[in-house]
Amino acid sequence: MAGSGPPYPPLPGVNMSRAEARQLLCPDGSPWIWQLLEQCVRDVWEYWSVVIGLVSIVCFLFAALPQLYVAHKNGRVDQALSLGFLLCWLGGDFTNFIGCYLTKQLPIQIVTAIFYVNMDIIMISQFAYYKWKNKKMKGRVSLKGFCIGWVIFCITLSVILPSQLLLRNLERNADLELNQDSLGITEMSGFICGYISSVFYLGSRFPQLHKNFQRKSTEGTSYMLFALAMLGNFTYGLSLVLKLPAVRHHKNRYILHHLPWLIGSFGVLVLDFFMTAQFILYRKHKTTQSNLMALEVEPLLVDEVET
Repeated sequence: MAGSGPPYPPLPGVNMSRAEARQLLCPDGSPWIWQLLEQCVRDVWEYWSVVIGLVSIVCFLFAALPQLYVAHKNGRVDQALSLGFLLCWLGGDFTNFIGCYLTKQLPIQIVTAIFYVNMDIIMISQFAYYKWKNKKMKGRVSLKGFCIGWVIFCITLSVILPSQLLLRNLERNADLELNQDSLGITEMSGFICGYISSVFYLGSRFPQLHKNFQRKSTEGTSYMLFALAMLGNFTYGLSLVLKLPAVRHHKNRYILHHLPWLIGSFGVLVLDFFMTAQFILYRKHKTTQSNLMALEVEPLLVDEVET
């Protein structure tokens, strides 16, 4: 996706609004995609790439909500989720946000990246709250208020500060055209952040897989968290692959340019299949244990009736 781009060239002798001038830059493209994403889409492959990419964003936006509900319901999120899993996920989303900002991605990308970081902060705060509460620490009455205040504070900082920087950056880019050297620096910084983000995302699954293996259980963990993440990673990777026919003679360069995000999406997707196997395996294990307990209790009840 292109960034904000250089200033729109003036048309001599014609008075028109900025929106009309923008529309003239993409007369044959999809109007709603151009208005929303500032991306000129003329090819059917590019069109479905954008649509599936938006589906991916929606999946990631709502991925954490089922886990937040399950954690609130049973109050044992500190026993179910691995702290390493949450911290690595936060690291991945945070470096993703930095990469989006440094490489001057579209506003919608930066806003969604900020939302991801916010959800991570909420999940980690919820984890800390139930960890402290279950340990019955002194002053737990004020613990809930402290956690709520902490979440509001973090959300405020992660929304207001980047938004101000984003607006300032867009205003500067509206008047100045970037030179070739600065483009190389920002592209390199984007690659570095992309690879770091991929490492965080890939590393986040191993602590959770290990914790599930140790407990021989996935109780307290919502499978919808991983199901939506799987769907989000699959659709994100698919959106990148679908654009290959549109780039034609630059396929190798396109793959190299998006390689960090392809590794992150499809790599995590593979690891989440192992997570799915654990949910199936330990659910069967739990059912077997329940049946054995029922068989053990039944003779005792029969003996009591006979006496």
